[in-house]
Amino acid sequence: MVSKFRSDENVVSSEHVAGGFDYSGSELGALASATNYYRWLIGRFEPYLGANVLEVGAGIGTFSEMLLSVPRVKSLVAIEPAANTYPQLATRLAGNSRATAIKGYLDDYSMNSSVDSLVAVNVLEHVEDDAEFLRLAWKAVVPGGTLLLFVPAVPQIFGSLDREFEHRRRYTKSTLGDRIERAGWTIEKVEYMNLPGVLFWFVAAKVLLWKSIPASGARLYDRFIIPLTRRVESIVRVPIGQSLLAVARKPGA
Repeated sequence: MVSKFRSDENVVSSEHVAGGFDYSGSELGALASATNYYRWLIGRFEPYLGANVLEVGAGIGTFSEMLLSVPRVKSLVAIEPAANTYPQLATRLAGNSRATAIKGYLDDYSMNSSVDSLVAVNVLEHVEDDAEFLRLAWKAVVPGGTLLLFVPAVPQIFGSLDREFEHRRRYTKSTLGDRIERAGWTIEKVEYMNLPGVLFWFVAAKVLLWKSIPASGARLYDRFIIPLTRRVESIVRVPIGQSLLAVARKPGA
């Protein structure tokens, strides 16, 4: 069975559920206020974004608005299947003529082969068959188009937060790169981001066994740690990080 997908700041159902499903994770609200974090990420993605963008698992639209802030992006299709988050996404994008919200899944769209870039932020870790997701993504993108992924890294820190957020896995650089290449993509970069986050996640998810991230804690980390981390990591390529950013291109242009 082809898995059904979803995210933003996360999730996926591997079942075909009539009328969609409700996302049960608790991190969307906390991460919605992490503006420095998402500005950092969109800055890393921006050089590789095409004019027509497909965002898979758009959640409540937090990163969708970041994508629409890029002048090069002329149209955005934001897909979200969860019944309890899609209405927020649709409302958020309703006033933007460049944006379209769709209640559905990647495999509902993947045969079009009509978008320049496919973006999936904190999605792949939720998918039962991530290899199939990457193959479907390849079908959705025009030759020469790009795949932009952001996923949690370092399997050794998988813990209570991952289970609560419905993560199936955390990736290493090699495992993520291998899956991308096997789906037919040509990798342009796979890089770690957010070195301090490794320690934070280890303490929170492996020692303290947190089941959610307090919104106040997320705001403090975003305000004080992320700006400094961004400056340092723009100069020094870190050997490990809480997350992995990947950029790949579909051959044939």
